[in-house]
Amino acid sequence: MNFYHYTYHVIWSAEDREFVGLCDQFPLISWLETTPEGAFSGIRRLVGEVLEDMRESGDTPPSPIAQDW
Repeated sequence: MNFYHYTYHVIWSAEDREFVGLCDQFPLISWLETTPEGAFSGIRRLVGEVLEDMRESGDTPPSPIAQDW
């Protein structure tokens, strides 16, 4: 499965004073950056790494919210 198929968003964290990249299908991971673009890029890259680890260990990745456009 391609990491592009997942649902991402970026929010501002007043506590961290940085932007936070999030992925709905992986609620336990996030990515902090000083720019929204960096947070978005970082969380997508991290999800890609998590998916690769899941493939290597034989785990089933979560399904995307919307699979067809």
